[in-house]
Amino acid sequence: MSIRHNQNSHSLSETKISRRRAMQRGLAGAAGLLLANRLAPGAFAAPQPKAKSVIQIWMWGGPPQMDTFDPKPDSGSDYTGSLSKPIKTNVDGIIIGEMLPLLAKQADKYAIIRSMTHGVRGHETASYMVQTGRKPGDGQVYPSVGAVVSLYKGYDAGYKGLIPPYIVLTTPQGRFSEAGFLGSRYKPFATGGDPSKTPFVVEGVVAKGITEKRQQARRSLLANLNTLGKAIKENPELAAMDQCEKQAYDLILGDAGKVFDLSDEKAGLRDQYGRTAFGQSCLVARRLVEKGVPYVTINYRGWDTHKQHFQTMRKKLPELDKGMATLLQDLTERGLLDSTIVWWGGEFGRTPKVQWEAPWNGGRGHWGNVFSTVLAGGGFKGGRVVGASDEKAAEVKERPVYPVDLIASMYELLGIDANAKLPHPQGLDVRVTASADDGAKTAGRLKEIM
Repeated sequence: MSIRHNQNSHSLSETKISRRRAMQRGLAGAAGLLLANRLAPGAFAAPQPKAKSVIQIWMWGGPPQMDTFDPKPDSGSDYTGSLSKPIKTNVDGIIIGEMLPLLAKQADKYAIIRSMTHGVRGHETASYMVQTGRKPGDGQVYPSVGAVVSLYKGYDAGYKGLIPPYIVLTTPQGRFSEAGFLGSRYKPFATGGDPSKTPFVVEGVVAKGITEKRQQARRSLLANLNTLGKAIKENPELAAMDQCEKQAYDLILGDAGKVFDLSDEKAGLRDQYGRTAFGQSCLVARRLVEKGVPYVTINYRGWDTHKQHFQTMRKKLPELDKGMATLLQDLTERGLLDSTIVWWGGEFGRTPKVQWEAPWNGGRGHWGNVFSTVLAGGGFKGGRVVGASDEKAAEVKERPVYPVDLIASMYELLGIDANAKLPHPQGLDVRVTASADDGAKTAGRLKEIM
């Protein structure tokens, strides 16, 4: 079974639809999907959750465990390369990579899992496993965590926002269908654009070079041309399309879309996050959860470092450090960290031993035997380390953590019943998370940090 798919219709790189055409099509745009979701039957009751939202920092390509949150300074230069001097954190006994000094000051806010494992070294399969908790091969494409949260925390559960409940900053992975068998209603809305640019051109919301006055004029012209709507009164289908159009313009011209406008943030805070696409994405993510959006993914590309690994790390790690550390501090100061899970990680780690030979010339390959994940907020306890890798960060030494263990733990804190039955188009009995009976490898939920 192939789990690769074409990127969804909101992706800038795949689809170019003019705003005028989107308005004319009514139900085709993001606001049309919003109305469709609101009209969908069914609601989901859940226990009182500790977490309301998730910010997933997806390290596209696989971040190196030994250069970030599981350093091994005594393993020798063939393993450490030039990053051989880890630093102490503000929690006694916890050290992290030397290029993360700001995150070292925030270690009391997050827990490090140093024993994540699934054994897979292919991007597509590993991404699928980490984000669904399932192995491919049974003829089904299961929904990602974001889609499941959208199902249980989105419009079916009373979410009222005009902003879709599942957002990706800024482009989707394209590794697999995030919605799986749940269908297109639960796909993420990918913003496109670059939040470090002014304006942040969000697909379907912000039009580069078009003023608000011109947008208003377009709206008036469209209304004047709508002779059919004027001629036929009290038609339910036309009324639904009118409502979609109103919601679309409310998103474009009203207060809802302003969540993507960073111009009202203090320059000093924007500098703290870092004036990079990643840093400003972290700031947008904070603004989105502040508005009540249940699930935000930051798709942070650039971590598939087969070549020039250490040169790339010296550029990327300071970006990560500024953005993520400031996000944790900002969420804390605004009273949002207790209700927001921050989930950092990728599909796997990198090879512990540096590949000095040609053609890699100092790279690190894919490594699924053991890798690191970081969790903060939403009921997870900070200042903790779960599990351990061996002396070279090559294998699990103690307390393996499988993807389903992490995912089920997040669902518990979100108040989502891991044993609840998912709506399946063929009526199959599929539960929110896989169990050992389904063939899933599991070592239990992360009770030590919950």
